[in-house]
Amino acid sequence: MPVSKFWRRTSIAAAAVTAGAAALVLPSDASAAPCSDVEVVFARGTGERPGLGIVGAPLVEDIKRRLPGKTVGSHAVDYAANASQTSAGPGATAMTNHVTSVAANCTDTVFVLGGYSQGASVTDIAIGIPTNLGRGRTIPTALAPRIKAVVVYGNPLRLGRQTINSASSLYGPKAKEFCNTGDPVCANGFNFAAHLAYTRNGSVQQGGQFAADRINRA
Repeated sequence: MPVSKFWRRTSIAAAAVTAGAAALVLPSDASAAPCSDVEVVFARGTGERPGLGIVGAPLVEDIKRRLPGKTVGSHAVDYAANASQTSAGPGATAMTNHVTSVAANCTDTVFVLGGYSQGASVTDIAIGIPTNLGRGRTIPTALAPRIKAVVVYGNPLRLGRQTINSASSLYGPKAKEFCNTGDPVCANGFNFAAHLAYTRNGSVQQGGQFAADRINRA
């Protein structure tokens, strides 16, 4: 899909996300302890206000619920999430910088990475997958064993007929991706409601289960 056409569609989708988010009171981004057992690092979608966002917030809570014997912290990637789709690269750098810093200071902490919509592109770039939405710093390969799961929703990478599984031998086996039928951001569709449905169709819970299973397996 031409980038200009993608931007037009995602700008409309961003307006829908913003409208949906305005009706929600989202929990603040906070870590359970200075060095938690698990840190969920999530990038919100286009147009959402700063924080974990309408998908990231319930995902974090679901992961916490499934890991009762562990401390689970969270971090919302600090990036613009702008409608022009030009902030994914800087967002990836912000995600990478945070993971690198925490990994250095908390040697036993493991990570779950994730993103929604443009935030999924942030995640793609951070784990070393080239996209049409910019470039940014990538997470050092040496830290890959500490990244136990990658969970993304409405990933624009699919518009280029790619997935994390097909594009990354390093992170593909650790990744779970969700793309609703008709979603304009990942399925080249025209159903903007589909882009907002991940919190209502069980996808958040499936993503939380996947991440928890990966962590428990380790």
